[in-house]
Amino acid sequence: MGLSTVDTKAHSTSVDWGAVRRDFPILEEEVHGKPLIYFDNAATSQKPVHVLRAVDQYYSTSNANVHRGIHELSNRATSIYENARARVAKFLGASAREEIVFTRGSTESINLVAYSWGWQNLGKGDRICLTEMEHHSNIVPWQILSQRLGFEIVYVPVTGDEGLLDMEALDRILASGVRLLSFTHISNTLGTINPVREICRKAAAAGTLTLVDGAQSGGHVPVDVIDIGCDFYVMSGHKACAPTGIGVLYGKKQHLDSMPPFQGGGEMITRVTLEKAEFNVPPHRFEAGTPNIGGAAGLAAALDYLDQIGRANIAAHDLELTLYALEQFSDLPGIRIFGPRETRGSVLSFCFDDIHSHDLVTFADAKGLALRSGHHCNQPLMERLGVSSTARASFYFYNNRGEVDAAFAILKKVCSFLRQ
Repeated sequence: MGLSTVDTKAHSTSVDWGAVRRDFPILEEEVHGKPLIYFDNAATSQKPVHVLRAVDQYYSTSNANVHRGIHELSNRATSIYENARARVAKFLGASAREEIVFTRGSTESINLVAYSWGWQNLGKGDRICLTEMEHHSNIVPWQILSQRLGFEIVYVPVTGDEGLLDMEALDRILASGVRLLSFTHISNTLGTINPVREICRKAAAAGTLTLVDGAQSGGHVPVDVIDIGCDFYVMSGHKACAPTGIGVLYGKKQHLDSMPPFQGGGEMITRVTLEKAEFNVPPHRFEAGTPNIGGAAGLAAALDYLDQIGRANIAAHDLELTLYALEQFSDLPGIRIFGPRETRGSVLSFCFDDIHSHDLVTFADAKGLALRSGHHCNQPLMERLGVSSTARASFYFYNNRGEVDAAFAILKKVCSFLRQ
């Protein structure tokens, strides 16, 4: 994508979204003989040519291991990898590149904090706080660790179908004392955009550390971890136009410096004897073994691409399209839609009392419409909402109103057919 495709000024309204869409070759695919309508972006995003070329270029010209060699290809690979780290730090507003740890994704990033910081700092008599809208990746690691260490997990409730956090309950929980508050920025089922700055400031005032799950926000809205005030922030590259298998943990330097290694192996040490090992400084301490260098190259290219469009532009586009879909889908007879009705992330979850979401999504797929069905790794939230599953449409900046109109027509026909 060249500079002529978009205006790079923040808050620009001159983005040529049609030209942007043409950067994604997969969107020209047909499914079951029908044009693809890809509305499963909360699960993974598609990749622009710019990213595909960056990954290919790395493997074609610079493929080698990082940090360990002194030959030219190793130097090139190391430069690509460490420049990608600096690019992520800039993208997230971190103070230094050393505050960025590469992982396989948000899941591994949360597990890293749990099994490094948590293992060192939590025990019987301690409590941590999650919310009822968390993805399983931000519940299960803490449950496993709690069973081993004996600390307590408490949850901030979600209020009704509108899916907002109960802020009064949060205040009470923080006042009672918790070591860590780990919560999602944007819900992958409800689309709720939590007030991260306000929540992190409340937590800091109570002496509570914060971890923000940015899996659904990192590629969709402007993020500045210093402004947010969180202690940790995680994101997945594959939900932000980057390849799968690459993710990020941001951690404040004072926390990373005090945390023990997450895994052992090569690269994360400075010296090893038969009796003991001396560990490297962060972030290398947490990156044992050969990293995903090609994924890092693709991630840096993806972040360049997103910033070229402008994250404020992406957020505005996401919101406009999601509210349009909300208006359209609300006309489907018998639909129940979850989440806020105004400001929200680009996720629309819904269900029908008389149609199972799996049936709905299966028949929609036959028409070329890619939705997601199930509990979306949110089983506690599904129980809170009183449903076993929902269908979910999730949008990104390469989607458009024409696709929403086509999806609405498909769903209307599918519902009519399944109700016969």
